[in-house]
Amino acid sequence: MLDPQQAVQQDWLVVDEGWGRKAVDFATLAEPANCREYLGMHHRLGVDHGDRLLDIACGAGLAVELAAVRGASCAGIDASDRLIAVARDRTPDADLRVGDMHALPWDDASFDVVTSFRGIWGTTPAALDEVLRVLVPGGRVGLTVWGHIKVSPGAWALEPLRLAQEAKLANQAAMQLGRPGAGEQLLASHGFVEIERFTVPAAWEFADPDTFARALASTGPAYEAIQNVGEAAFLEAATAQAHVQVRDGLPLRAKIEVVGYLARKAA
Repeated sequence: MLDPQQAVQQDWLVVDEGWGRKAVDFATLAEPANCREYLGMHHRLGVDHGDRLLDIACGAGLAVELAAVRGASCAGIDASDRLIAVARDRTPDADLRVGDMHALPWDDASFDVVTSFRGIWGTTPAALDEVLRVLVPGGRVGLTVWGHIKVSPGAWALEPLRLAQEAKLANQAAMQLGRPGAGEQLLASHGFVEIERFTVPAAWEFADPDTFARALASTGPAYEAIQNVGEAAFLEAATAQAHVQVRDGLPLRAKIEVVGYLARKAA
């Protein structure tokens, strides 16, 4: 039987295998599709020169790079050392670490802003205690989560992920904080104030079905599906799903509802 520390290390290995095994594909094919989400949140938070910003579950670090362009002094943490390697290549001056968001390796009141883009979920609520700890009094937090996927025009793009085992799908459902009141209640229960919910601009675009399938296959949820059906079957299903969406002279486009939450640490 694994002791708690071994269990944490095993979880990290799973995260790195799921998200890091195709780190370059994720960084160059999948993550750029999130730019609208990153920019929209940074604008809402008013990220600017002088801000000390931490991005949790920062992945390949595109959000960190964009925050640095706005003048922030940036840090980030992720469980995948392969994604952190890409993030460090993108923003060498940022303080980027491999670690656990439930035990952030920074002192109390180290940051003015904390962000997490679909990185903190209903199944990881204790991470918010760490967010509160590392924020200065009055510090801002911005989180994004999936919204109402089923009614989103781009719901087709996530359909191949349903090839995962039922237990994995049930866990994914338990993660969601997009339903009205869920995120607000969670943030309030961990001591945050001035909580605001809004719709984040989010749309994925891809050149063709093969590129879409390759991009989707580089994500963690896709890895869970690939574990169940195999990579060849997953790529075939994703490509077929995208072929139906091809438009002459236009990119594949999947607009999916993403919900954002803004809040503050009480001053």
